[in-house]
Amino acid sequence: MDRDFVWDARSYVMGILNLTPDSFSGDGLFTADDVIRASVDQAERFLAEGAHILDLGGESTRPGAAPVSVQEETDRVVPVILAIRQARPDAILSIDTSKAAVAAAALDAGAAIVNDVWAMMADPEMAGVVARYGCPVVMMHNRSRPKAVVRDARLGGQYLAADYVHLMDDVTADLEALVARAVNAGVARSQIILDPGIGFGKTVTQNLALLNHLDTLKRLGCPILIGPSRKSFIGRVLDVDASDREEGTAAAVAIGIARGANIVRVHDVGGMARIARMTDAILRAPANGGGKADPADA
Repeated sequence: MDRDFVWDARSYVMGILNLTPDSFSGDGLFTADDVIRASVDQAERFLAEGAHILDLGGESTRPGAAPVSVQEETDRVVPVILAIRQARPDAILSIDTSKAAVAAAALDAGAAIVNDVWAMMADPEMAGVVARYGCPVVMMHNRSRPKAVVRDARLGGQYLAADYVHLMDDVTADLEALVARAVNAGVARSQIILDPGIGFGKTVTQNLALLNHLDTLKRLGCPILIGPSRKSFIGRVLDVDASDREEGTAAAVAIGIARGANIVRVHDVGGMARIARMTDAILRAPANGGGKADPADA
């Protein structure tokens, strides 16, 4: 992946644009009177607040969400991608989809990245699309079962956890196999970004462990994206609903970056961009304090 992204030199922020009526976080833009205008406005605001990538999704991946047809998902995302590209041709857009036809339509419209929560396993044509376009792809670890969901009216739905012998070893092995499969399908390894799948088929403790031991995944040699924003594990730790999870998300973002995350996918771009910058500054401060004192740095 190019476009001036230098991995491990700084952290990058991906802002979430939910083009759905049923987002778990309550920020679905599809309920707006003018969806395209609202989406462009949010895109402009996110870019001004420090987003490096805008991630657009037309189908909710929240636990228990109803599936959306290819046509409906395409109709939700393509007009918005075209409008944002017209307003901000410099913006880097990602399409959050597991459907190859939707990904291709979005890439044709101006998206540059595919973000697939099923790591190109849900649609057998997805790897071919990614290989043909030569675009970066985010592949997420996901052992969740769509119908295995625990619902809570206040804290939100949660996928039932899958079985793991050793969480980090198993997640690492699964992702390694997914990378090999993608490369065999013609996807350049340099274009692969890995997501440990926080909130997808893991317990609360397992989600916390993913963040605390994220550095385990660095040995795979791919950039790492995390998406902890407003998720139910935060709600369950802090006993707060989705509208009150900014501090929990901030802690997850800071720890995730400290453990090796390269991209953080968030709803609250302004605050999280500042947290990412501050975390970067702390992590990159030298042990000698920078040597001789500089009055300008007092």
